[in-house]
Amino acid sequence: MSSSNLTKSQIKEWWSDKRYLYNLGLILSGIIAFILYVIVGVNFIMPYDEEFEITLFTIAFQGIGYLIMIVFANLFYSLGVTEDLNHNKENTDDFRKNLFNLGFWFSVSLPFLAPLWLLISYFLNFH
Repeated sequence: MSSSNLTKSQIKEWWSDKRYLYNLGLILSGIIAFILYVIVGVNFIMPYDEEFEITLFTIAFQGIGYLIMIVFANLFYSLGVTEDLNHNKENTDDFRKNLFNLGFWFSVSLPFLAPLWLLISYFLNFH
């Protein structure tokens, strides 16, 4: 682990440059998770629960909700800069990359909780 010797402004720029990748990951994971949600809902829940439906309204509502969650995720992303500046005492690239990867993979995995929970509810309620 060697020191990167980045200045404070270069560290902020490093995080700023990674934000596009972070947001792209959030958008793609949200779309894939929603597709899985629809697949699970149509194939496992709909045959047993007549109230389960996917309409343009529910799609729009969930889309708007997800955009709001992306805003919150970006607020938490900004904490990465703060953590890097305050806790990366050796100013290493490894720390910075590991911190980014941890936040990225945690964030892009969260949308998959919705289809997972739907599948779990199928097994708990209908199987």
